[in-house]
Amino acid sequence: MASGEEPRPLLLVAGLADLAVDTARSALKTVRGALHRSDTPALATEAEHELLARGRLVLDRYTAPPPAHLEILARHALARRAADGE
Repeated sequence: MASGEEPRPLLLVAGLADLAVDTARSALKTVRGALHRSDTPALATEAEHELLARGRLVLDRYTAPPPAHLEILARHALARRAADGE
């Protein structure tokens, strides 16, 4: 194939692989820098708290049941009545 005629899936996979390598390289630099810090235990504790908070948000986002349809309609009706002054 001549340059510029590569199939789209191949270009997507190559771009994804390049992104993964850059991300891994960046993460490795960050870990190396963290290992040389004097406050590494505090950083680890902070990272743990952040991960716990993120986990809580994810679980709340995907496990919380949506409000009942009639409940939503009732709230809208009450808001309309309050706005109209009834």
